[in-house]
Amino acid sequence: MIYEFLKANYSESEPIFLYEIKGYSKNYIRQEMKKLADEGKIERFYNGVYYLPYTTILGTKGKISITKFIEKKYLYFNEKISGFYTGLYLSNLLGLTSQNPSCYEICSNFATTKQRKQPIEDINIVIYKPVAEVTKKNYKELQFLDLMLNIDKYSELSKEETTRKIKKYIKQSQIDFKIVKQYLPLYPDKIYRNIYEGGIMDELV
Repeated sequence: MIYEFLKANYSESEPIFLYEIKGYSKNYIRQEMKKLADEGKIERFYNGVYYLPYTTILGTKGKISITKFIEKKYLYFNEKISGFYTGLYLSNLLGLTSQNPSCYEICSNFATTKQRKQPIEDINIVIYKPVAEVTKKNYKELQFLDLMLNIDKYSELSKEETTRKIKKYIKQSQIDFKIVKQYLPLYPDKIYRNIYEGGIMDELV
């Protein structure tokens, strides 16, 4: 019955967490999932995380999406926003650098320490503890502040092009500067210089 539930509720490459399967004891679920994995009906991705096997259009064995795993476990837990991308990975997403990040960097409410590295196969995930609890109401502003804290470190563009990209990001994300000002004191002083040099100090005053 668990297998039928999985096939009906999960798509290819979607991570399946044991805690999501309701109506059975934890021991029964573990035993059944192990049995299904041994039979090849599901694949084990990580401790307590599985996915339905599938074949790609190239005929190769499909794998789980690492971004789906990150987002489901750390960023959108139980459909509530609980984290965001940060660091070099975020800068690359915004086009501020062409460097390919060697790991995924995230801030998450589920971080147990200030910084922790979680290796999964040949991929590293670096999890940072946010300066405040991440919610639907503040995640965009906290992500913006994280970006501005290290913008001088990660951007490889000219000052003018960096400013243009930042302003575009602010507009698209609809950053609320009233919320930004609430959390600004929680960051190191260097962030003020980066915001000033980024040409957006007027938004804060």
